[in-house]
Parts: sequence; structure tokens; C-alpha cells
Amino acid sequence: MHHNLWKFLNLIMVGVVLVGLIGCTAPVAPAATAPEAAPPAVAAGLDACQGQSLVLGSMTDQYVAAFRVLVPKFEEASGAKVTLDELGYVDLYQKLIADFVGHTGNYDLMTVDIVWSGEFGQNLYTLPLDDFMARDEAELQLDDILPVAWTLGEWQGTHVAYPLAGYANVLNYRKDLLEQAGIQPPTTQEELTAAAQALTNADAGVYGIALLGAKGPAVAQDYMAWVQQYGGRLLDDEGNPTLNTPENVEILQHFGDLFSYAPAGAMDYWWDQRETAFRSGNVALMEGWSIARAGYENPDISSVAGNVDLTVAPVKAGMEPQFGFGGWGIGINADSTPEQQECAWQFIKWVTSPEIQKEWLRNDGAPIRRSTMTDPEIVAEYPWMPILLESFEKGDGDYRPRIPQYSIIQDALGTHVNAFLVGQETAEQALEAAQKQVEDNWQ
Repeated sequence: MHHNLWKFLNLIMVGVVLVGLIGCTAPVAPAATAPEAAPPAVAAGLDACQGQSLVLGSMTDQYVAAFRVLVPKFEEASGAKVTLDELGYVDLYQKLIADFVGHTGNYDLMTVDIVWSGEFGQNLYTLPLDDFMARDEAELQLDDILPVAWTLGEWQGTHVAYPLAGYANVLNYRKDLLEQAGIQPPTTQEELTAAAQALTNADAGVYGIALLGAKGPAVAQDYMAWVQQYGGRLLDDEGNPTLNTPENVEILQHFGDLFSYAPAGAMDYWWDQRETAFRSGNVALMEGWSIARAGYENPDISSVAGNVDLTVAPVKAGMEPQFGFGGWGIGINADSTPEQQECAWQFIKWVTSPEIQKEWLRNDGAPIRRSTMTDPEIVAEYPWMPILLESFEKGDGDYRPRIPQYSIIQDALGTHVNAFLVGQETAEQALEAAQKQVEDNWQ
């Protein structure tokens, strides 16, 4: 009995010693569990595209011609199949929204208008590109992309699209007509109005200026350009809509006055019709996006080749020059597979690389990189490039508000500015009605 008790006490003592020793040692890490199988490594570079199929939805702006040339070259270099779906402005927007809302993943890549940035970003329609950009920063030469170009896809610090095609709002003019009339290219809006009046000769079929007047996005965006050039605002400091300020009413009146010196059909002009009017030789002055400039030298589509020049867009006298900036980014569908997203990113890197940008530009693309815009060969081929660079450096990418509610503003102005131009509403009535429409639909 004593012997058993002694054995029991010995066991207790050994246990106490062991507990003490354990308490004096560092904590032991829990045993590692067997790792889960790692996902397959992402293929490096263009190899990630081997066997992948992508669909690219593109607006039928001039840069689509560059896609037609470059997409087959990307396919050859990468082993991917890229289907290019060319769509008009309204059709592209509607098809993309339907694809995003329905989560159907029909489009893997899409061109993104600068003014869609807020809507696409807030609703997570496109894949944020920041992780890709951080991973591949050494390849991207981000400092070469002009600062204003980042407005083509940035939303609240996240890049929901990557810069693709930068446009400056510039003033195109007929050198021959201005020289014959002894008129210098206008540098202010006041000079622009005077020149448009002096250059109009309706009996000879020559008009001072071409403008966008068609109901919808066209007239809304043209009017917004004039608001910017006169120093007006569409939002207050808190981001609330201020369409109907006295300043904006006055700007709308000035905008409407210019139509007195435009072709009779200008109140129905979309972008292509305005371009046709200028290229046909019937118009002396036209503000518009810089991407169209090279086409004026193509005798196959332009009767004014050799007689056109451009300058920065005129602003109100005494105003610090700042120029409207727009264009397109390129985004990746958040609903595409990770493999498709990786290949889509490889396409974006490739098409926006310095090596490809010169070919992009020479096939009717638009620039985003300083190195492209200052390249001696490019400047020799496109002598207006330094003016575009100045416009980019002083560019305003937010004169059309890049907010989720942008389409609400555009719809209201597109309806009521046109109503003013065709005489259905006064300038005050038009902007009061537009303000009310925006407020009723603001979210």
C-alpha cells in the first residue's frame, strides 16, 4: 500500500516538474497543416493568352481603324483570338450596361468613354486594374502617360479603365478662308463669334461654324464644352447640380447665337454630320475632338486637304486657358474569368506600350504618352502635335462631370438645350427644366 502510494506521489512530482519546464519555454507554434494545392502559376506576358478567346466592344470612333490593324497582330503575337465588335456610341453603352447588369460576360474588353468612369466604378462593372498595374509597374512606364490621361478611367483613386485614346477639344479652321478674309485664328470666344459671323456667306454656301445640335448626347456635350470655355460650372463645391445659374443661362444664349452662322441642318448634327460639313468645305471653323485632325488631310474623305490648321480652343477673354479633354479608356469586364482577365490585361499593356503607340497613332489612334507626342518622326508627320500637347498639359478632364450621375445630366441637357435651339423653350426655361429633371432623378 505504501509502495503504491509512493509511486503515485512520484508521478505527481514528475508531472509538476514537466509543467514547470513547459511553462518556462517559448510557446511552440502549432503544427503546420498540409498546404492546399497552389493555384496554377499565371503565365508570364503574352503566353497568358495562349488559347484564350476575348471579345472587345469598341466605339466606332476613328481609333477603331487602329484596332482593325493591330488586333490581328496581337493575335499572332499572343495566340489569342480577339473578336472586335464595332458599335455606335449609344449602342455600345446600352449593350455594355445590359452585359454588366445581367452578368452575362459577353464582353471581356471594352472601350470606356471618359464620362462613364464614375458609373462603371461605383457599380463595379469593370475590374479595378490597380493590382495588375502594381505587379507590372516596371513594364508600364507610367510616368510617360500624361497626367490628364488618367482621367480616362480613374474613379475615386481606383483605375476602372486604362488610358487608351486622349482627345483635346481644339479649334479647326480653314486657312484659305481666314486668309482671304484677313482674319486671324480666334483666341477668345468673343473673337470666335465675330469670325463666325464675318465668314458666313449663305448665298455662297459657306458658313462660319459647325456645331452639334442634335437632341441627346451630341448637343449636351457641345454645350458643356462652351460652359467650360466660358468658365461656367455644372456642379457646386458640394457636387450638387447647378445647371440653371444665371451664368449658364448666358452661356446657353451665346451658344445659341453661334447657330446663326452654322448650316441650316446643324440643329440635327451628330458628330459624323458635323465632320462631314467641315470636310466638305462648307464651313470655316469647327471646334471638335483632335482625333479627327489627320482625316482632314486625306483626299479620299476630305475636300479641304492642305487647307486646314488647328489651334487651342478659344476661351472667354481674360480667362486662364484650360482646355476640354476627353477620349476613351479601355476596361476589363469584372465578370470575365481570371484567365480572360489576365489575357485582357496583356492586350491593354501591349496596345498602350510605347513600342505600339506610334503604330496606333499612324492608324487613326489617339495619343496618351508624352514620348509619342514628342517623337521627332511623329511631329514631322503630324505637325499639329505640339498644339495637342499644350492642350493635354492644360487639359480639363472633368468639365463633363465624371460622376455616376453623369448620364442624368447629359439626358436633361440633351433634351432641353435642343428644345432651346429649335425655339420650343427660352434659355431660362430650358435650364430650369433641365435642373428639375436632374433633381427629380438624382441618386
